[in-house]
Amino acid sequence: MSGWKGAEPYFGAMTLSRRGLLGLAGAAGAAGALGVGASGVGASGVGAAEVGASGAGAPGAGAPGAGTARAGAPGTGAPGTQAVGVSAGRVRTGFERLAADGYAVLAGQRVGVVTNPTGITADARHLVDVLHADRRVDLVAVFGPEHGFRGTAQAGGSEGAGRDPATGLPVYDTYDKSGQRLADVFTAAGVDTVVFDIQDVGARFYTYIWTLYDCMRAAALAGKAVVVLDRPNPVGARRAAGPVLQRPYASFVGREPIALAHGMTAGELAGLFAGEFLRGAGSAPRLEVVRMAGWRRESFFEETGLPWVPPSPNMPTPGTALAYAGTCLFEGTNLSEGRGTTTPFELVGAEGVDRRWAQAANALELPGVWFREAYFTPSFSKHAGKTCGGVRLLVHDREAFDPVRAGIGLLVTARRVWSGFAWRSDQWIDRLTGSDRVRRMVDAGAGVEEIAGDWAAGLAGFAAVREEYLLYP
Repeated sequence: MSGWKGAEPYFGAMTLSRRGLLGLAGAAGAAGALGVGASGVGASGVGAAEVGASGAGAPGAGAPGAGTARAGAPGTGAPGTQAVGVSAGRVRTGFERLAADGYAVLAGQRVGVVTNPTGITADARHLVDVLHADRRVDLVAVFGPEHGFRGTAQAGGSEGAGRDPATGLPVYDTYDKSGQRLADVFTAAGVDTVVFDIQDVGARFYTYIWTLYDCMRAAALAGKAVVVLDRPNPVGARRAAGPVLQRPYASFVGREPIALAHGMTAGELAGLFAGEFLRGAGSAPRLEVVRMAGWRRESFFEETGLPWVPPSPNMPTPGTALAYAGTCLFEGTNLSEGRGTTTPFELVGAEGVDRRWAQAANALELPGVWFREAYFTPSFSKHAGKTCGGVRLLVHDREAFDPVRAGIGLLVTARRVWSGFAWRSDQWIDRLTGSDRVRRMVDAGAGVEEIAGDWAAGLAGFAAVREEYLLYP
């Protein structure tokens, strides 16, 4: 790639970035913009709701739909919002701050929630159950993403439509729907506001962020508002990494030109989507992002004090998420990425692979990770029931570890040492990496540094724009 050509029309003029917003807001609006409250954006309105933040602030200037700051000290709210046995020093999610503010953002709205098993409180209650039981919220619908509202479907599947047995609420299936089809679902559900609360894992090809994107587009078409309840990026978000998607390779595992490891939260991505990709009359919805409290970019999930719920069937632990941005690239090959084992995405291999792969991978001396020779038998997916040889990733320094470079290193060395290596015939690897460049360079014998150098200019361009939408220190 050279100069991130696929993305230039979208990241060139940062007219709707945070910097642009503060410039547009003027003196009155700047008092409430992003730092202490919400700021209006262009024609549609974007808010970053500082629910429970100190200082009320002034409403952000801009079109109708801009948010306003909420007064009060962090963590305050109705009695009983602090769960028994929950540490006072932990991260407060967007949902918790919404609840502490008495659900003011949702007042008078018919609400639908896009969520899955990860949409929980600090004491492990599901937000749908909590909202349904609270008379201050008119919750009328639930929307399930890939894997479903209850999370029972495998990759590439959903649970379909039905009724939630716990609440009796209708559950609508959003998977494989976008544009007007999804807008029609929101209209049929009778909602005024679509609330999004799903745990992401920080990788472009993890589809929940594109469910958010599709919901934002559809909400604009249907005239609905969107509220994003923010959650941590579980692998830390100090920086972006990896290649930036090129537009001809867009799909549900990457709709727009962002880096493979984006280094953002769902709330930050919502702002970026609205400001860079959905701008223009009627193309972005009225948006509120309810921020977390107490989260910092360098934090890994284990440091948040929050309970981990697998966001999909093959994402059992935060350690899985740490490796995922690199090892999921093996979905584009004939090797198993560890699905059907107890450590998916931490194990990679195939029949016929031997110790030479681990030796070659360790010889790269990639920072923060060791590669252990490993053998496993997947119970389903690729090579099911067959004994596979391969590698197990052992991350010993999370701060130094770069999962994308590790994944590229494994691709490079697997092709060198195993004669059976092959790409999937549908060139799925190009969708995962965002172009054909990685595949072609691996086939040409390029090394890790040469391949990473090829995406450096595009990554630098994305990183500059990303900076304008970050909400946390």
